[in-house]
Amino acid sequence: MRLAVRHETHYDYDTPLAYSAQRLHLWPTEFASQQTISWSITAPGFDRALSYMDGFGNRVHMITFGNLEGPVAIIAEGVVEVTDTAGVVRGLTCLAPDAVFLRQTKPTTANAAIRALSERQFAGKSVLEGLHALMAEIHHKVAYELGTTHTHTTAAEAFAEGRGVCQDHAHIFIAAARAGGVPARYVTGYLVTGQGASSTAAHAWAEALVPDLGWVGFDPANAKCPTDNYVRVAAGLDSAGVAPIRGSRRGGATERMRVEVRVEIAQQ
Repeated sequence: MRLAVRHETHYDYDTPLAYSAQRLHLWPTEFASQQTISWSITAPGFDRALSYMDGFGNRVHMITFGNLEGPVAIIAEGVVEVTDTAGVVRGLTCLAPDAVFLRQTKPTTANAAIRALSERQFAGKSVLEGLHALMAEIHHKVAYELGTTHTHTTAAEAFAEGRGVCQDHAHIFIAAARAGGVPARYVTGYLVTGQGASSTAAHAWAEALVPDLGWVGFDPANAKCPTDNYVRVAAGLDSAGVAPIRGSRRGGATERMRVEVRVEIAQQ
């Protein structure tokens, strides 16, 4: 299936922006079941961007710009062809060893409750069965509610609260998988929103390493493995490492950000 994506991020400031340096994870990854047909990024300074592949196989762009008085817009858009493989990811280049994805970070550190969750779901099951059970249980226990968590909410906090968004679902899944000895990574990307519909953020899910099968995606927010309605962009240890846009600035007092994401089936 071919999916058309448009991801707009707009920033407004009360004072002129003197200087800004931003790291972009906005370029879809290429692997066996996902190929980019066309893609572009429009942003101040993008014509001078430093572009590189990081150790996790992500295409990263570093941009710098400054002396801007008006609003700033960063727009990523294009068409991606995706094949449904029931979440199995093959042919992806990742230089980091699998064991790196057992490392707990602050957002994904498992507390006693998450360790108990992990033990319950993996007990007496194969790794694949345990991961599916874990995904279903997180979906059941943690309600999807916008505005109940924030960027720095940890997996332990969201699980205790029983509410969150896709970032929180993915962090809890990763924390529990790693607690059970299964390498897991955080994934950012896009999910079909429907013709004419939009959302206020990109989507997030997790991937875990299954013996004899490889890396497999799990989306606890929707209780399903990614299909051809998903576009994979970047993966890392947690959300902070693969935020679509992350950086620093001088000037530009009182930043206001607005995001709009549209993902539709491309017209043939």
